[in-house]
Amino acid sequence: RMAALGWRQPPGIDTDPEAAVNAVLSATGEVSSLVYASTLLDQIEAMEDSELAALMTHIATRFDLNGDQLARAAAAYATSPDATKLAGIAAISEPRWMELFRRLNATDGGTVRLVRLRERLLRLRRETPDAARLDSGLKSLLRMWFNPGFLILQPIDWSTPANILEKIIAYEAVHAISSWDDLRARLAPEDRRCFAFFHPCMPEEPLIFVEVALTEAIPRDIDSVLEIDREALPAENVSTAVFYSISNCQAGLAGISFGNFLIKRVAQELKQEFPALNRFVTLSPVPGLMRWLRDNTPDLAVAFDNADAGFWNGEAAQHEAAFLAAAIRYFTEPDREDGWPNDPVARFHLGNGAILEQVNFGADRSAKGMKQSGGLMVNYLYDLDVVESNHETFHETRAVPLSAALRRLTPR
Repeated sequence: RMAALGWRQPPGIDTDPEAAVNAVLSATGEVSSLVYASTLLDQIEAMEDSELAALMTHIATRFDLNGDQLARAAAAYATSPDATKLAGIAAISEPRWMELFRRLNATDGGTVRLVRLRERLLRLRRETPDAARLDSGLKSLLRMWFNPGFLILQPIDWSTPANILEKIIAYEAVHAISSWDDLRARLAPEDRRCFAFFHPCMPEEPLIFVEVALTEAIPRDIDSVLEIDREALPAENVSTAVFYSISNCQAGLAGISFGNFLIKRVAQELKQEFPALNRFVTLSPVPGLMRWLRDNTPDLAVAFDNADAGFWNGEAAQHEAAFLAAAIRYFTEPDREDGWPNDPVARFHLGNGAILEQVNFGADRSAKGMKQSGGLMVNYLYDLDVVESNHETFHETRAVPLSAALRRLTPR
């Protein structure tokens, strides 16, 4: 490619990834940098994990920042601060491999290729400390490049291109989509909605999506929401928007949160479409509950671990009061050293400003629901008028905000 343009290509870059790294970072022309970066990405994507780990170690050590130089520059600035010394610190305080990532990102398709690279780095972190170091830098860049201000909210419906619908099926992480009929039941009826965030550099790759049921009341179970053969609710009867599934799609963007922005954007969109909407709630799983019960109330946990087909027809009622009391403890009495709630889904929604509105016994009796939460699901309520103040209060106090009904169930 370079020869066709009349340039002399540095030796070895087509076969030696380390030479390709050097070429990318030493290139002074924009076009040559893009060509070398594309070559390097091709090589990286063809590597086995062991080869990638070795290359990451080379990059992390060969192009790291100079700690002694940085310390001297910081000391000089501390003695006599001025703009020139501050600019000098800025110039040497970042490893050169951060610039490598920027140049890789500038290639055609570079953003999505870096997301895939980070997915691999996350797998290598535990056994390759240098990969962990590079990952921390790449994550900070991705957080800037995927700033919510750049994201595009798009509705997903039955007319969405099939290649994206196939990805919705594949990425659904909460309630598996079993068939195209199942997907149609979630997208096509007038009382169902789905929205996804996309990035301009990844127009065919959803980042995160949320499925919404439009209802008359707060649902107490997931089967009624996912039922395929049902009569759609007329728009004039809609009063409640239920966020019943939120799925992150890109493993390479782990730790970069979009869900809080997605829920609030979708709530605004729905409020414009349905002015009579007066409630925004979730129907959420409780993924850590059974694990916590096995450690804290093992006798109670056994009953749900051993539940058979007839469990919900008789025995379950005997355990309901004790199970709900234990669940309230799980939500409100954290075991974590940092004081945040035990449940990861609770931390997400409460951190966004929701309150814990309702607990639903036997709401998800699927094998997954029983294994994770003994069938329990909960509703978090998003009151758009107070969601920001709730968010601030929760982050200050870490106390779980409860509805009046749940406060009555809480031991005093």
